[in-house]
Amino acid sequence: MIKLFRYFKWYDWIGILAIFGFTIAEVQCDLKLPEYMVNILNSIAVDTNEVWRNGGMIMMYVSLSILLSVFISYLSSVISSGYSKRLRKTIFNKVGQFSMSEINKFSTASLITRSTNDVVQVKQVIMMLMRMFMYAPVMAVSALIKITSINATLTWTTFAFVAIMFLFIAVVIILVFRKFILMQKQTDELNGVARENLTGIRVVRANNAEKYQEEKFKKVNDKLTSTNLFVNRVTAFMFPGLQLIMNGLNLSLYWIGSNFITSYQEFLKVSEFSQYAIQVLMSFLMVSVLFIMIPRASVSAKRINEVLDTVPSIKSGTLKPEKTETVGTVEFKNVSFKYPGAEEYVLKNISFYAEQGQTIAFIGSTGSGKSTLINLVARFYDATEGEILIDGINIKDYKFSYLNDRLGYIPQKSYLFAGSLEENVAYGVQNATEEQIYNALETAQAKDFVENLDGKLKFFVSQGGKNLSGGQRQRISIARALIKNPEILIFDDSFSALDYKTDKALRLALDKKCKDTTKLIVAQRIGTILQADKIIVLSDGKVVGIGTHKELLESCKTYREIALSQLSEEELENGTK
Repeated sequence: MIKLFRYFKWYDWIGILAIFGFTIAEVQCDLKLPEYMVNILNSIAVDTNEVWRNGGMIMMYVSLSILLSVFISYLSSVISSGYSKRLRKTIFNKVGQFSMSEINKFSTASLITRSTNDVVQVKQVIMMLMRMFMYAPVMAVSALIKITSINATLTWTTFAFVAIMFLFIAVVIILVFRKFILMQKQTDELNGVARENLTGIRVVRANNAEKYQEEKFKKVNDKLTSTNLFVNRVTAFMFPGLQLIMNGLNLSLYWIGSNFITSYQEFLKVSEFSQYAIQVLMSFLMVSVLFIMIPRASVSAKRINEVLDTVPSIKSGTLKPEKTETVGTVEFKNVSFKYPGAEEYVLKNISFYAEQGQTIAFIGSTGSGKSTLINLVARFYDATEGEILIDGINIKDYKFSYLNDRLGYIPQKSYLFAGSLEENVAYGVQNATEEQIYNALETAQAKDFVENLDGKLKFFVSQGGKNLSGGQRQRISIARALIKNPEILIFDDSFSALDYKTDKALRLALDKKCKDTTKLIVAQRIGTILQADKIIVLSDGKVVGIGTHKELLESCKTYREIALSQLSEEELENGTK
Protein backbone atom coordinates (compact mmCIF):
# COMPACT_ATOMS: atom_id res chain seq x y z
CA MET A 1 0.00 0.00 0.00
CA ILE A 2 2.96 2.29 0.69
CA LYS A 3 3.83 2.19 -3.05
CA LEU A 4 0.57 3.98 -3.80
CA PHE A 5 1.68 7.00 -1.76
CA ARG A 6 3.70 8.09 -4.80
CA TYR A 7 0.47 9.34 -6.33
CA PHE A 8 0.14 12.07 -3.69
CA LYS A 9 0.93 15.55 -4.98
CA TRP A 10 3.11 18.07 -3.14
CA TYR A 11 0.06 20.09 -2.10
CA ASP A 12 -1.49 16.93 -0.62
CA TRP A 13 1.49 16.61 1.72
CA ILE A 14 1.08 20.25 2.76
CA GLY A 15 -2.58 19.50 3.48
CA ILE A 16 -1.60 16.44 5.52
CA LEU A 17 0.85 18.54 7.57
CA ALA A 18 -1.95 21.06 8.14
CA ILE A 19 -4.26 18.24 9.29
CA PHE A 20 -1.56 17.06 11.71
CA GLY A 21 -1.25 20.57 13.17
CA PHE A 22 -5.01 20.96 13.54
CA THR A 23 -5.21 17.49 15.09
CA ILE A 24 -2.73 18.46 17.80
CA ALA A 25 -4.82 21.56 18.52
CA GLU A 26 -8.00 19.43 18.65
CA VAL A 27 -6.38 16.97 21.07
CA GLN A 28 -5.31 19.80 23.37
CA CYS A 29 -8.89 21.07 23.39
CA ASP A 30 -10.24 17.61 24.25
CA LEU A 31 -7.64 17.12 27.01
CA LYS A 32 -8.73 20.33 28.68
CA LEU A 33 -12.26 19.02 29.28
CA PRO A 34 -11.52 16.56 32.17
CA GLU A 35 -9.49 19.24 33.92
CA TYR A 36 -12.27 21.83 33.81
CA MET A 37 -14.90 19.20 34.75
CA VAL A 38 -12.90 18.43 37.91
CA ASN A 39 -12.64 22.16 38.61
CA ILE A 40 -16.45 22.45 38.38
CA LEU A 41 -16.94 19.56 40.82
CA ASN A 42 -14.35 21.11 43.10
CA SER A 43 -16.01 24.53 43.16
CA ILE A 44 -19.75 23.65 43.18
CA ALA A 45 -20.07 24.14 46.94
CA VAL A 46 -17.56 26.99 47.12
CA ASP A 47 -17.92 29.53 44.30
CA THR A 48 -20.79 29.71 41.80
CA ASN A 49 -18.90 32.18 39.62
CA GLU A 50 -16.05 29.70 39.32
CA VAL A 51 -18.55 27.06 38.14
CA TRP A 52 -19.81 29.38 35.40
CA ARG A 53 -16.26 30.32 34.40
CA ASN A 54 -15.18 26.68 34.11
CA GLY A 55 -18.42 25.82 32.32
CA GLY A 56 -17.77 28.62 29.85
CA MET A 57 -14.25 27.32 29.22
CA ILE A 58 -15.65 23.84 28.57
CA MET A 59 -18.13 25.25 26.03
CA MET A 60 -15.36 27.22 24.34
CA TYR A 61 -13.03 24.21 24.05
CA VAL A 62 -15.90 21.94 22.88
CA SER A 63 -16.89 24.47 20.19
CA LEU A 64 -13.28 24.86 19.05
CA SER A 65 -12.84 21.07 18.98
CA ILE A 66 -15.98 20.69 16.83
CA LEU A 67 -14.79 23.37 14.38
CA LEU A 68 -11.36 21.77 14.11
CA SER A 69 -12.93 18.33 13.63
CA VAL A 70 -15.19 19.58 10.82
CA PHE A 71 -12.28 21.32 9.08
CA ILE A 72 -10.03 18.26 9.40
CA SER A 73 -12.78 16.00 8.02
CA TYR A 74 -13.35 18.36 5.09
CA LEU A 75 -9.64 18.63 4.31
CA SER A 76 -9.10 14.86 4.52
CA SER A 77 -12.11 14.30 2.22
CA VAL A 78 -10.72 16.75 -0.37
CA ILE A 79 -7.26 15.16 -0.28
CA SER A 80 -8.49 11.55 -0.45
CA SER A 81 -11.01 12.35 -3.22
CA GLY A 82 -8.36 14.07 -5.33
CA TYR A 83 -5.99 11.18 -4.73
CA SER A 84 -8.56 8.55 -5.76
CA LYS A 85 -9.41 10.59 -8.87
CA ARG A 86 -5.75 10.56 -9.95
CA LEU A 87 -5.41 6.88 -9.11
CA ARG A 88 -8.46 5.94 -11.22
CA LYS A 89 -7.11 8.03 -14.09
CA THR A 90 -3.69 6.37 -13.82
CA ILE A 91 -5.24 2.88 -13.85
CA PHE A 92 -7.47 3.80 -16.80
CA ASN A 93 -4.51 5.16 -18.79
CA LYS A 94 -2.39 2.13 -17.88
CA VAL A 95 -5.07 -0.32 -19.01
CA GLY A 96 -5.32 1.65 -22.26
CA GLN A 97 -1.66 0.69 -22.94
CA PHE A 98 -2.28 -3.02 -22.42
CA SER A 99 -2.23 -5.46 -25.30
CA MET A 100 -4.85 -8.18 -25.54
CA SER A 101 -2.59 -10.60 -23.64
CA GLU A 102 -2.52 -8.33 -20.53
CA ILE A 103 -6.27 -7.74 -20.71
CA ASN A 104 -6.88 -11.49 -20.96
CA LYS A 105 -4.51 -12.08 -18.06
CA PHE A 106 -6.52 -9.88 -15.67
CA SER A 107 -9.97 -10.27 -17.31
CA THR A 108 -12.22 -7.31 -18.09
CA ALA A 109 -14.39 -7.81 -14.99
CA SER A 110 -11.34 -7.79 -12.70
CA LEU A 111 -9.93 -4.62 -14.29
CA ILE A 112 -13.26 -2.87 -13.73
CA THR A 113 -13.31 -3.97 -10.06
CA ARG A 114 -9.72 -2.85 -9.55
CA SER A 115 -10.37 0.62 -10.96
CA THR A 116 -13.60 1.13 -8.99
CA ASN A 117 -14.17 -0.97 -5.85
CA ASP A 118 -10.48 -1.40 -5.00
CA VAL A 119 -9.79 2.32 -5.40
CA VAL A 120 -12.74 3.09 -3.08
CA GLN A 121 -11.29 0.75 -0.41
CA VAL A 122 -7.91 2.51 -0.58
CA LYS A 123 -9.53 5.96 -0.57
CA GLN A 124 -11.58 5.20 2.55
CA VAL A 125 -8.53 4.01 4.48
CA ILE A 126 -6.46 7.04 3.44
CA MET A 127 -9.24 9.33 4.62
CA MET A 128 -9.46 7.42 7.92
CA LEU A 129 -5.68 7.53 8.30
CA MET A 130 -5.70 11.31 8.02
CA ARG A 131 -8.59 11.62 10.44
CA MET A 132 -8.21 8.83 12.99
CA PHE A 133 -4.64 7.63 12.70
CA MET A 134 -3.35 11.12 13.36
CA TYR A 135 -5.79 11.86 16.15
CA ALA A 136 -5.50 8.53 17.98
CA PRO A 137 -1.70 8.39 18.61
CA VAL A 138 -1.51 12.07 19.55
CA MET A 139 -4.43 11.67 21.95
CA ALA A 140 -3.09 8.39 23.36
CA VAL A 141 0.41 9.79 24.00
CA SER A 142 -0.92 13.05 25.47
CA ALA A 143 -3.42 11.24 27.72
CA LEU A 144 -0.77 8.72 28.83
CA ILE A 145 1.54 11.56 29.82
CA LYS A 146 -1.31 13.00 31.88
CA ILE A 147 -2.19 9.73 33.64
CA THR A 148 1.42 8.75 34.48
CA SER A 149 1.68 11.86 36.62
CA ILE A 150 -1.45 10.98 38.64
CA ASN A 151 -1.05 7.39 39.90
CA ALA A 152 1.39 4.58 38.94
CA THR A 153 -0.91 1.68 39.95
CA LEU A 154 -3.80 2.98 37.86
CA THR A 155 -1.40 3.64 34.97
CA TRP A 156 -0.25 -0.02 34.91
CA THR A 157 -3.88 -1.11 35.07
CA THR A 158 -4.59 1.01 31.99
CA PHE A 159 -1.58 -0.50 30.16
CA ALA A 160 -2.86 -4.00 30.96
CA PHE A 161 -6.25 -3.26 29.42
CA VAL A 162 -4.57 -1.70 26.35
CA ALA A 163 -2.60 -4.97 25.92
CA ILE A 164 -5.82 -6.98 26.19
CA MET A 165 -7.40 -4.74 23.55
CA PHE A 166 -4.49 -5.25 21.15
CA LEU A 167 -4.62 -9.01 21.64
CA PHE A 168 -8.35 -9.02 20.93
CA ILE A 169 -7.87 -6.94 17.77
CA ALA A 170 -5.03 -9.22 16.57
CA VAL A 171 -7.30 -12.29 16.84
CA VAL A 172 -10.00 -10.53 14.81
CA ILE A 173 -7.51 -9.54 12.08
CA ILE A 174 -6.12 -13.08 11.83
CA LEU A 175 -9.65 -14.43 11.38
CA VAL A 176 -10.75 -11.98 8.65
CA PHE A 177 -7.59 -11.17 6.65
CA ARG A 178 -7.77 -14.16 4.27
CA LYS A 179 -11.48 -13.56 3.85
CA PHE A 180 -10.76 -10.03 2.59
CA ILE A 181 -8.54 -11.46 -0.18
CA LEU A 182 -11.27 -13.95 -1.06
CA MET A 183 -13.92 -11.22 -0.99
CA GLN A 184 -12.21 -9.15 -3.69
CA LYS A 185 -11.75 -12.18 -5.94
CA GLN A 186 -15.39 -13.12 -5.50
CA THR A 187 -16.37 -9.53 -6.35
CA ASP A 188 -14.46 -10.00 -9.63
CA GLU A 189 -16.41 -13.20 -10.32
CA LEU A 190 -19.73 -11.53 -9.52
CA ASN A 191 -18.96 -8.62 -11.85
CA GLY A 192 -17.90 -11.08 -14.54
CA VAL A 193 -21.14 -13.08 -14.39
CA ALA A 194 -23.30 -9.93 -14.27
CA ARG A 195 -21.43 -8.40 -17.22
CA GLU A 196 -21.67 -11.63 -19.22
CA ASN A 197 -25.40 -11.85 -18.59
CA LEU A 198 -26.05 -8.25 -19.64
CA THR A 199 -23.86 -8.52 -22.74
CA GLY A 200 -25.49 -11.75 -23.88
CA ILE A 201 -29.06 -10.99 -22.75
CA ARG A 202 -30.49 -11.67 -26.23
CA VAL A 203 -28.85 -15.09 -26.42
CA VAL A 204 -30.05 -15.88 -22.90
CA ARG A 205 -33.65 -15.01 -23.74
CA ALA A 206 -33.58 -16.71 -27.14
CA ASN A 207 -32.51 -19.98 -25.50
CA ASN A 208 -34.80 -19.69 -22.44
CA ALA A 209 -31.66 -19.85 -20.32
CA GLU A 210 -32.78 -17.36 -17.67
CA LYS A 211 -32.90 -20.03 -14.96
CA TYR A 212 -29.43 -21.27 -15.88
CA GLN A 213 -28.05 -17.72 -15.64
CA GLU A 214 -29.91 -17.14 -12.37
CA GLU A 215 -28.38 -20.29 -10.89
CA LYS A 216 -24.94 -19.25 -12.15
CA PHE A 217 -25.33 -15.81 -10.58
CA LYS A 218 -26.82 -17.28 -7.38
CA LYS A 219 -23.84 -19.57 -6.94
CA VAL A 220 -21.33 -16.72 -7.15
CA ASN A 221 -23.56 -14.36 -5.17
CA ASP A 222 -24.01 -16.92 -2.37
CA LYS A 223 -20.25 -17.40 -2.09
CA LEU A 224 -19.68 -13.65 -1.77
CA THR A 225 -22.57 -13.34 0.71
CA SER A 226 -21.17 -16.18 2.81
CA THR A 227 -17.75 -14.51 2.94
CA ASN A 228 -19.31 -11.16 3.80
CA LEU A 229 -21.41 -12.71 6.55
CA PHE A 230 -18.36 -14.37 8.11
CA VAL A 231 -16.44 -11.06 8.13
CA ASN A 232 -19.46 -9.15 9.49
CA ARG A 233 -20.12 -11.72 12.20
CA VAL A 234 -16.53 -11.58 13.40
CA THR A 235 -16.44 -7.78 13.38
CA ALA A 236 -19.89 -7.70 15.02
CA PHE A 237 -18.31 -9.29 18.10
CA MET A 238 -15.46 -6.83 17.99
CA PHE A 239 -17.21 -3.64 19.07
CA PRO A 240 -19.15 -5.21 21.98
CA GLY A 241 -15.87 -6.82 23.02
CA LEU A 242 -14.05 -3.51 22.92
CA GLN A 243 -16.91 -1.86 24.82
CA LEU A 244 -16.61 -4.58 27.46
CA ILE A 245 -12.88 -3.91 27.77
CA MET A 246 -13.50 -0.15 28.15
CA ASN A 247 -16.15 -0.65 30.80
CA GLY A 248 -13.92 -3.20 32.52
CA LEU A 249 -11.15 -0.63 32.69
CA ASN A 250 -13.49 1.97 34.17
CA LEU A 251 -14.73 -0.50 36.78
CA SER A 252 -11.18 -1.60 37.63
CA LEU A 253 -9.98 1.97 38.04
CA TYR A 254 -12.70 2.79 40.56
CA TRP A 255 -12.31 -0.55 42.35
CA ILE A 256 -8.53 -0.15 42.67
CA GLY A 257 -8.88 3.58 43.34
CA SER A 258 -11.35 2.90 46.18
CA ASN A 259 -8.52 1.34 48.18
CA PHE A 260 -6.58 4.58 48.45
CA ILE A 261 -9.32 7.23 48.27
CA THR A 262 -9.15 9.02 51.62
CA SER A 263 -10.63 12.36 50.65
CA TYR A 264 -12.86 14.10 48.16
CA GLN A 265 -9.74 15.40 46.38
CA GLU A 266 -8.47 11.83 45.91
CA PHE A 267 -11.87 10.87 44.45
CA LEU A 268 -11.64 13.75 41.97
CA LYS A 269 -8.16 12.57 40.97
CA VAL A 270 -9.47 9.06 40.26
CA SER A 271 -12.36 10.59 38.30
CA GLU A 272 -9.95 12.70 36.26
CA PHE A 273 -7.68 9.67 35.74
CA SER A 274 -10.70 7.67 34.56
CA GLN A 275 -11.51 10.31 31.96
CA TYR A 276 -7.96 10.27 30.58
CA ALA A 277 -7.82 6.46 30.64
CA ILE A 278 -11.05 6.25 28.64
CA GLN A 279 -9.55 8.69 26.13
CA VAL A 280 -6.54 6.38 25.81
CA LEU A 281 -8.79 3.38 25.15
CA MET A 282 -10.97 5.41 22.77
CA SER A 283 -7.82 6.28 20.84
CA PHE A 284 -6.93 2.63 20.52
CA LEU A 285 -10.53 1.88 19.60
CA MET A 286 -10.16 4.27 16.66
CA VAL A 287 -6.95 2.51 15.68
CA SER A 288 -8.75 -0.83 15.91
CA VAL A 289 -11.29 0.34 13.33
CA LEU A 290 -8.37 1.08 11.02
CA PHE A 291 -6.87 -2.33 11.75
CA ILE A 292 -10.06 -3.87 10.39
CA MET A 293 -10.09 -1.64 7.30
CA ILE A 294 -6.37 -1.75 6.50
CA PRO A 295 -6.20 -5.51 5.68
CA ARG A 296 -8.93 -5.19 3.07
CA ALA A 297 -7.40 -1.99 1.71
CA SER A 298 -3.97 -3.64 1.56
CA VAL A 299 -5.48 -6.43 -0.55
CA SER A 300 -7.03 -3.80 -2.83
CA ALA A 301 -3.73 -1.87 -2.96
CA LYS A 302 -1.89 -5.04 -3.97
CA ARG A 303 -4.41 -5.66 -6.75
CA ILE A 304 -4.05 -2.07 -7.98
CA ASN A 305 -0.25 -2.33 -7.92
CA GLU A 306 -0.43 -5.53 -9.96
CA VAL A 307 -2.08 -3.50 -12.73
CA LEU A 308 0.19 -0.44 -12.39
CA ASP A 309 3.38 -2.54 -12.22
CA THR A 310 2.50 -4.64 -15.26
CA VAL A 311 4.78 -3.80 -18.15
CA PRO A 312 2.86 -3.96 -21.46
CA SER A 313 4.27 -6.71 -23.66
CA ILE A 314 3.74 -4.57 -26.75
CA LYS A 315 5.69 -1.31 -26.62
CA SER A 316 5.46 1.70 -28.87
CA GLY A 317 8.33 2.45 -31.20
CA THR A 318 9.79 5.92 -31.70
CA LEU A 319 9.65 6.29 -35.47
CA LYS A 320 7.31 8.90 -36.94
CA PRO A 321 8.60 9.57 -40.46
CA GLU A 322 7.26 12.52 -42.42
CA LYS A 323 7.54 10.66 -45.70
CA THR A 324 8.22 7.16 -46.91
CA GLU A 325 9.22 6.03 -50.39
CA THR A 326 6.11 3.87 -50.69
CA VAL A 327 2.67 4.42 -49.19
CA GLY A 328 0.46 1.60 -47.98
CA THR A 329 2.58 -1.49 -48.74
CA VAL A 330 2.33 -4.43 -46.36
CA GLU A 331 4.77 -7.31 -46.18
CA PHE A 332 4.86 -10.43 -44.01
CA LYS A 333 8.29 -12.07 -43.79
CA ASN A 334 8.23 -15.61 -42.38
CA VAL A 335 5.77 -14.62 -39.65
CA SER A 336 4.82 -17.17 -37.00
CA PHE A 337 2.69 -16.55 -33.94
CA LYS A 338 1.51 -18.32 -30.82
CA TYR A 339 -0.50 -16.87 -27.95
CA PRO A 340 1.38 -16.09 -24.70
CA GLY A 341 1.74 -19.26 -22.66
CA ALA A 342 0.56 -21.52 -25.50
CA GLU A 343 2.65 -24.34 -26.95
CA GLU A 344 1.11 -24.60 -30.42
CA TYR A 345 1.63 -21.99 -33.12
CA VAL A 346 -1.54 -20.39 -34.50
CA LEU A 347 0.27 -19.04 -37.57
CA LYS A 348 3.29 -20.66 -39.16
CA ASN A 349 5.75 -19.12 -41.59
CA ILE A 350 3.39 -16.64 -43.30
CA SER A 351 4.90 -14.60 -46.15
CA PHE A 352 3.22 -12.28 -48.67
CA TYR A 353 3.52 -8.78 -50.12
CA ALA A 354 0.71 -6.25 -50.74
CA GLU A 355 1.37 -3.28 -53.01
CA GLN A 356 -0.29 0.11 -52.63
CA GLY A 357 -3.93 0.04 -53.70
CA GLN A 358 -4.14 -3.75 -53.90
CA THR A 359 -6.93 -5.77 -52.33
CA ILE A 360 -5.60 -8.77 -50.42
CA ALA A 361 -8.18 -11.27 -49.17
CA PHE A 362 -7.80 -14.01 -46.58
CA ILE A 363 -10.05 -17.03 -46.54
CA GLY A 364 -10.06 -20.38 -44.81
CA SER A 365 -12.00 -22.60 -42.48
CA THR A 366 -12.94 -21.54 -38.95
CA GLY A 367 -9.85 -21.50 -36.73
CA SER A 368 -7.40 -21.25 -39.62
CA GLY A 369 -5.88 -18.03 -38.22
CA LYS A 370 -7.39 -15.34 -40.50
CA SER A 371 -8.41 -12.87 -37.77
CA THR A 372 -5.22 -13.54 -35.81
CA LEU A 373 -3.16 -12.61 -38.88
CA ILE A 374 -5.07 -9.33 -39.29
CA ASN A 375 -4.68 -8.52 -35.58
CA LEU A 376 -0.89 -8.71 -35.96
CA VAL A 377 -0.96 -5.83 -38.47
CA ALA A 378 -2.80 -3.62 -35.94
CA ARG A 379 -0.37 -4.79 -33.20
CA PHE A 380 -3.04 -6.18 -30.90
CA TYR A 381 -0.44 -8.92 -30.60
CA ASP A 382 3.16 -9.00 -31.82
CA ALA A 383 4.53 -11.72 -34.08
CA THR A 384 6.43 -14.42 -32.21
CA GLU A 385 8.81 -14.90 -35.13
CA GLY A 386 9.45 -13.03 -38.37
CA GLU A 387 8.73 -9.44 -39.39
CA ILE A 388 5.73 -7.39 -40.51
CA LEU A 389 6.67 -4.37 -42.62
CA ILE A 390 4.58 -1.37 -43.60
CA ASP A 391 6.24 0.77 -46.26
CA GLY A 392 9.40 -1.29 -45.77
CA ILE A 393 9.67 -0.50 -42.03
CA ASN A 394 9.04 -2.97 -39.21
CA ILE A 395 5.75 -2.03 -37.51
CA LYS A 396 7.46 -2.41 -34.11
CA ASP A 397 9.56 0.67 -34.94
CA TYR A 398 6.56 2.93 -35.54
CA LYS A 399 5.06 5.09 -32.84
CA PHE A 400 1.64 3.73 -31.84
CA SER A 401 -0.14 6.96 -32.70
CA TYR A 402 1.53 7.13 -36.13
CA LEU A 403 0.77 3.49 -36.96
CA ASN A 404 -2.86 3.81 -35.86
CA ASP A 405 -3.35 6.95 -37.96
CA ARG A 406 -2.27 5.03 -41.04
CA LEU A 407 -4.60 2.10 -40.40
CA GLY A 408 -8.36 1.92 -40.72
CA TYR A 409 -9.50 -1.10 -38.70
CA ILE A 410 -13.02 -2.51 -38.89
CA PRO A 411 -13.40 -5.31 -36.30
CA GLN A 412 -15.29 -8.55 -36.71
CA LYS A 413 -17.73 -7.49 -34.01
CA SER A 414 -18.86 -3.94 -34.70
CA TYR A 415 -18.87 -1.86 -31.53
CA LEU A 416 -20.38 1.60 -31.22
CA PHE A 417 -20.08 3.93 -28.24
CA ALA A 418 -22.88 5.64 -26.35
CA GLY A 419 -23.40 9.07 -27.90
CA SER A 420 -24.54 10.64 -31.13
CA LEU A 421 -24.08 8.92 -34.47
CA GLU A 422 -21.95 11.87 -35.54
CA GLU A 423 -19.56 11.30 -32.62
CA ASN A 424 -19.27 7.61 -33.49
CA VAL A 425 -18.37 8.23 -37.15
CA ALA A 426 -15.87 11.00 -36.32
CA TYR A 427 -14.47 9.02 -33.38
CA GLY A 428 -10.86 9.03 -34.60
CA VAL A 429 -10.83 12.45 -36.28
CA GLN A 430 -10.84 15.77 -34.46
CA ASN A 431 -12.97 18.60 -35.86
CA ALA A 432 -14.42 16.48 -38.66
CA THR A 433 -16.81 18.45 -40.86
CA GLU A 434 -20.34 17.35 -41.68
CA GLU A 435 -19.27 16.95 -45.32
CA GLN A 436 -16.49 14.52 -44.34
CA ILE A 437 -18.92 12.52 -42.19
CA TYR A 438 -21.50 12.25 -44.97
CA ASN A 439 -18.82 11.30 -47.53
CA ALA A 440 -17.68 8.46 -45.28
CA LEU A 441 -21.28 7.35 -44.71
CA GLU A 442 -21.99 7.45 -48.43
CA THR A 443 -19.00 5.25 -49.26
CA ALA A 444 -20.01 2.86 -46.47
CA GLN A 445 -23.55 2.68 -47.91
CA ALA A 446 -24.94 4.12 -44.67
CA LYS A 447 -26.07 7.57 -45.79
CA ASP A 448 -29.58 6.51 -46.83
CA PHE A 449 -30.55 4.88 -43.55
CA VAL A 450 -28.93 7.68 -41.52
CA GLU A 451 -31.10 10.22 -43.35
CA ASN A 452 -34.19 8.34 -42.17
CA LEU A 453 -33.13 8.22 -38.51
CA ASP A 454 -34.73 10.54 -35.97
CA GLY A 455 -32.24 13.40 -35.68
CA LYS A 456 -30.03 12.06 -38.49
CA LEU A 457 -26.42 12.64 -37.38
CA LYS A 458 -27.64 13.63 -33.91
CA PHE A 459 -29.38 10.26 -33.48
CA PHE A 460 -28.46 8.84 -30.07
CA VAL A 461 -26.61 5.52 -30.29
CA SER A 462 -26.89 3.34 -27.19
CA GLN A 463 -23.85 1.59 -25.76
CA GLY A 464 -22.69 -1.09 -28.19
CA GLY A 465 -25.12 0.23 -30.80
CA LYS A 466 -27.92 -1.99 -29.51
CA ASN A 467 -30.59 0.30 -31.01
CA LEU A 468 -29.24 -0.32 -34.53
CA SER A 469 -29.29 -3.49 -36.61
CA GLY A 470 -26.15 -5.58 -37.17
CA GLY A 471 -25.80 -4.35 -40.76
CA GLN A 472 -26.24 -0.72 -39.71
CA ARG A 473 -23.61 -1.09 -37.01
CA GLN A 474 -21.19 -2.63 -39.49
CA ARG A 475 -21.63 0.19 -41.99
CA ILE A 476 -21.15 2.83 -39.26
CA SER A 477 -17.93 1.02 -38.23
CA ILE A 478 -16.74 1.06 -41.84
CA ALA A 479 -17.54 4.79 -42.11
CA ARG A 480 -15.58 5.38 -38.88
CA ALA A 481 -12.51 3.83 -40.50
CA LEU A 482 -12.98 5.56 -43.86
CA ILE A 483 -13.20 9.10 -42.44
CA LYS A 484 -9.53 8.84 -41.39
CA ASN A 485 -8.45 8.44 -45.04
CA PRO A 486 -6.03 5.68 -44.00
CA GLU A 487 -3.32 4.18 -46.18
CA ILE A 488 -4.37 0.66 -45.22
CA LEU A 489 -7.91 -0.60 -44.57
CA ILE A 490 -8.33 -3.78 -42.52
CA PHE A 491 -11.67 -5.58 -42.78
CA ASP A 492 -11.94 -8.40 -40.24
CA ASP A 493 -14.94 -10.24 -41.72
CA SER A 494 -16.69 -6.86 -41.78
CA PHE A 495 -19.20 -7.69 -44.54
CA SER A 496 -20.87 -10.68 -42.86
CA ALA A 497 -23.96 -8.74 -41.67
CA LEU A 498 -24.56 -7.08 -45.05
CA ASP A 499 -26.94 -8.39 -47.68
CA TYR A 500 -25.43 -9.28 -51.06
CA LYS A 501 -26.72 -6.11 -52.73
CA THR A 502 -25.22 -3.80 -50.08
CA ASP A 503 -22.03 -5.89 -50.01
CA LYS A 504 -21.56 -5.43 -53.76
CA ALA A 505 -22.39 -1.71 -53.69
CA LEU A 506 -19.94 -1.17 -50.84
CA ARG A 507 -17.12 -2.98 -52.63
CA LEU A 508 -17.71 -0.98 -55.80
CA ALA A 509 -17.67 2.28 -53.79
CA LEU A 510 -14.41 1.24 -52.10
CA ASP A 511 -12.81 0.42 -55.47
CA LYS A 512 -13.84 3.83 -56.78
CA LYS A 513 -13.10 6.13 -53.82
CA CYS A 514 -10.29 4.19 -52.14
CA LYS A 515 -8.38 2.96 -55.17
CA ASP A 516 -5.01 4.06 -53.71
CA THR A 517 -5.75 2.48 -50.33
CA THR A 518 -4.41 -1.00 -49.61
CA LYS A 519 -7.23 -3.26 -48.44
CA LEU A 520 -6.75 -6.38 -46.31
CA ILE A 521 -10.00 -8.35 -46.14
CA VAL A 522 -10.86 -11.36 -44.02
CA ALA A 523 -13.96 -12.96 -45.52
CA GLN A 524 -16.13 -16.03 -45.23
CA ARG A 525 -18.09 -15.38 -48.43
CA ILE A 526 -16.44 -16.13 -51.76
CA GLY A 527 -18.64 -13.49 -53.41
CA THR A 528 -16.95 -10.76 -51.35
CA ILE A 529 -13.43 -11.54 -52.60
CA LEU A 530 -13.94 -12.67 -56.21
CA GLN A 531 -12.29 -9.54 -57.59
CA ALA A 532 -9.44 -9.35 -55.06
CA ASP A 533 -5.96 -8.81 -56.53
CA LYS A 534 -4.61 -11.60 -54.37
CA ILE A 535 -6.37 -14.23 -52.27
CA ILE A 536 -4.45 -16.02 -49.51
CA VAL A 537 -5.91 -19.36 -48.41
CA LEU A 538 -5.15 -20.48 -44.86
CA SER A 539 -5.48 -23.89 -43.28
CA ASP A 540 -4.31 -24.73 -39.74
CA GLY A 541 -2.31 -21.51 -39.63
CA LYS A 542 -0.42 -22.22 -42.85
CA VAL A 543 -0.67 -20.68 -46.32
CA VAL A 544 -1.93 -23.37 -48.70
CA GLY A 545 -2.59 -21.13 -51.68
CA ILE A 546 -1.94 -17.62 -53.02
CA GLY A 547 -3.38 -16.21 -56.23
CA THR A 548 -6.42 -14.75 -57.92
CA HIS A 549 -9.84 -16.39 -57.77
CA LYS A 550 -9.32 -18.03 -61.17
CA GLU A 551 -5.81 -19.26 -60.36
CA LEU A 552 -6.85 -20.75 -57.03
CA LEU A 553 -9.81 -22.60 -58.50
CA GLU A 554 -7.33 -24.50 -60.63
CA SER A 555 -4.38 -24.82 -58.24
CA CYS A 556 -5.78 -24.93 -54.66
CA LYS A 557 -7.97 -27.83 -53.58
CA THR A 558 -8.92 -26.14 -50.25
CA TYR A 559 -10.09 -22.97 -52.01
CA ARG A 560 -12.09 -24.91 -54.60
CA GLU A 561 -13.86 -26.86 -51.82
CA ILE A 562 -14.78 -23.61 -50.02
CA ALA A 563 -15.97 -22.05 -53.28
CA LEU A 564 -18.11 -25.04 -54.29
CA SER A 565 -19.71 -25.09 -50.82
CA GLN A 566 -21.05 -21.57 -51.46
CA LEU A 567 -21.48 -21.19 -55.24
CA SER A 568 -22.45 -23.43 -58.10
CA GLU A 569 -20.07 -24.29 -60.96
CA GLU A 570 -21.91 -21.85 -63.20
CA GLU A 571 -21.61 -19.00 -60.67
CA LEU A 572 -17.93 -19.72 -60.23
CA GLU A 573 -17.36 -19.64 -63.98
CA ASN A 574 -19.22 -16.32 -64.24
CA GLY A 575 -17.15 -14.93 -61.39
CA THR A 576 -13.89 -15.63 -63.20
CA LYS A 577 -14.93 -13.80 -66.35
